[in-house]
Amino acid sequence: MSFVFSTHWLQRSTALLITIALITASMQLANQYERDLSLSLILGALFGTLLQRSKFCFFCISRDFIEQRNSHGLLGLITALAIGLVGYTTIYGAILPVAAEGRFPPDAHIGPVSWVLAFAALIFGIGMSLSGSCISAHLYRLGEGAFASVFALIGVLLGFIAGFQSWNILYLGFIQDAPVIWLPHTLGYGGALLVQLSVLAFIAVLLMKYHRAITSHRVPNPTIEHGSFFTALFVNRWPTYVGGILIGFVATIAYFRIAPLGVTAELGSIARTTGSWLEAIPARLEGLDSFSGCATAVKETLLSVNGVFVIGLVLASFASALWSGQFAPERPSLQKIIRHFIGGLLMGWASMTALGCTVGTLLSGIMAGALSGWIFAALCFIGLWLTLLLRQKISWLQ
Repeated sequence: MSFVFSTHWLQRSTALLITIALITASMQLANQYERDLSLSLILGALFGTLLQRSKFCFFCISRDFIEQRNSHGLLGLITALAIGLVGYTTIYGAILPVAAEGRFPPDAHIGPVSWVLAFAALIFGIGMSLSGSCISAHLYRLGEGAFASVFALIGVLLGFIAGFQSWNILYLGFIQDAPVIWLPHTLGYGGALLVQLSVLAFIAVLLMKYHRAITSHRVPNPTIEHGSFFTALFVNRWPTYVGGILIGFVATIAYFRIAPLGVTAELGSIARTTGSWLEAIPARLEGLDSFSGCATAVKETLLSVNGVFVIGLVLASFASALWSGQFAPERPSLQKIIRHFIGGLLMGWASMTALGCTVGTLLSGIMAGALSGWIFAALCFIGLWLTLLLRQKISWLQ
């Protein structure tokens, strides 16, 4: 008992130290660098905490519905999208009162629509299913001690380099003339919001219709499940819809003050810098820097807005996992390492080609009213679903 107590005390003390370090770093960034860096660190920490507390993983919530008909997670995702849609539309009305053809809201993740986007989304879904998490979830699970995620993220970096190598051919052949479709151009702000909320409501109705209630046979732990409000807030997992509500607000604040949510810009920049240094990617990437999305660039400074966001995400999820007792270091098998690496490789290529992942292209894209976000969501889910079916038949992939 004393050993368990001392372990819990050590974990929570470490969590407090990490929290203090994040607050101190935020204040230092605000005083010595830019306020955007400071706020980005705070928002990244909030985002990482919400991901960890509510287990907001696109793969996990999709798998729960496909395999168990448990729709709670996907309903949480729909909640986040609905709140983000309302928040983004409100901001658009202030910064761009008229959604005139040819004009786009600044920095919004609105990408070109082509078969390349659809194929990249399909590949991302396959990679996500193979590695067992999306990129953002690998980052927060890294904070939980999932060391296999390290190999998935290495795969992501190499996948980005592969994406840069194939970009010019795809861009010049298929993406250059692809339409960039922003729904408010056609439907206006009110119409686009109404149509998209109606689609989300329709999907929610279907999810509730096919939801299968699961009766848990676990023996309740009175210390955990019937504890105080403090225990419910900092120890127990949150319902996904709670995470979805708060993520919707965080996404709105992030877009209003800094940039849309995204986790691959820094990873892509690291890959682009490394690839350029090794002369492994083209010196000129045609048209890439003209698109909105999780933009990548050769790193010229150590700190970037998205970089400190990712750092805040990982550290805050680590602190959250330590405090709640959910930090569980694992020693992955060789089979799992290989599967995670291959999955990461596919996600990296797809993220570069689709200009973002399930956060940047799907979450921020749909909130922005981009057709590219909806297409990415549909094809990503199909790729994930087909790969899950395959994994059930091939033991090596399980």
